[in-house]
Amino acid sequence: MEISAPLAYAGDPREAADGVAALEAAGLDAVWVAEAYGFDSPTIMGYLAARTERMRIGAAILNVYSRTPALIAQTAAGLDAISGGRAIIGLGASGPQVVEGWHGRAYDKPIGRTRETIELTRRILRREVIDHHGITDMPLPAEKGGRLGKPLKILTRPVRPEVPLYVASLGPANVRMTAEVADGWLPTLFIPEKAHQVWGAALAEGKEKRDPALGPLHTVAGGLLAIGEDAAAARDLARPTIALYVGGMGAKGKNFYNDVAVAYGYEKEAARIQELYLSGKKKEAEAAVPDEFCELMSLCGPESYVRERVEAFREAGVTMLNVVPVGPDPATSIETVKGWL
Repeated sequence: MEISAPLAYAGDPREAADGVAALEAAGLDAVWVAEAYGFDSPTIMGYLAARTERMRIGAAILNVYSRTPALIAQTAAGLDAISGGRAIIGLGASGPQVVEGWHGRAYDKPIGRTRETIELTRRILRREVIDHHGITDMPLPAEKGGRLGKPLKILTRPVRPEVPLYVASLGPANVRMTAEVADGWLPTLFIPEKAHQVWGAALAEGKEKRDPALGPLHTVAGGLLAIGEDAAAARDLARPTIALYVGGMGAKGKNFYNDVAVAYGYEKEAARIQELYLSGKKKEAEAAVPDEFCELMSLCGPESYVRERVEAFREAGVTMLNVVPVGPDPATSIETVKGWL
């Protein structure tokens, strides 16, 4: 098992990068850069490539609506080149509110778009001449307004002909596709003790169709990390994030994260969190998050307890433990956990 951490994207990215460089020295294997509708991630990933030497740099995620497959492949090739082969590209559909509200794109065919993007990105990185017609047309045919396009291959020579492609997926069909064709999986709100009941069948079905040449599916999941006799109190820091995702990421009936909470067995609680959050009562929504949800999604407590949590994530199939160290000395926390892995 490896260890990674997400970059804090809401603040000053340069300060966040300084912190990541210190965590790399403590043993961090990878950093994940989110995008949402804030700073773009490729710019920050390029900056991180210059500030680090060993760790891998992952996008979590590039959505498959705001960029063409060709541009995603170019980003993968560019980041891989400037980092010396340390790129990981996380892909996903994001959500309708961001795709339609921010990018002005119709939220259609999310699974098909992701699958096609994976296929085309791999072909482009192998420097194939692309003549493809599906959700994306390369080149654009005359009947869709094309006049001068012709099949092309990427101009530059990628450092690696294969850059790992991970997918952020939650729904059964999307998880099934991820297990079939992606290099890795980026689940959200992952509870190791309950993950199998939510995603076990979809993962198994996808892996049955998986090309053995891809190797095993990697899984990235984790949570807040705090080690100490009084560190259990840090679990409450998960409440705002859980409330935001379960309550505020989408409308009623269109919130994938709420669906996951329901599948975990928190049906009444998920409905209450969403009702409060969408009514603007964010603090009340946070208070409505079950204590168990906060505990099982995190790694906070005395050292012996945190070691048990690490093993729970390992037993659930996690291959990269993605943690958010909280407390006065994040580097020491990373170094400690790295020593257990």
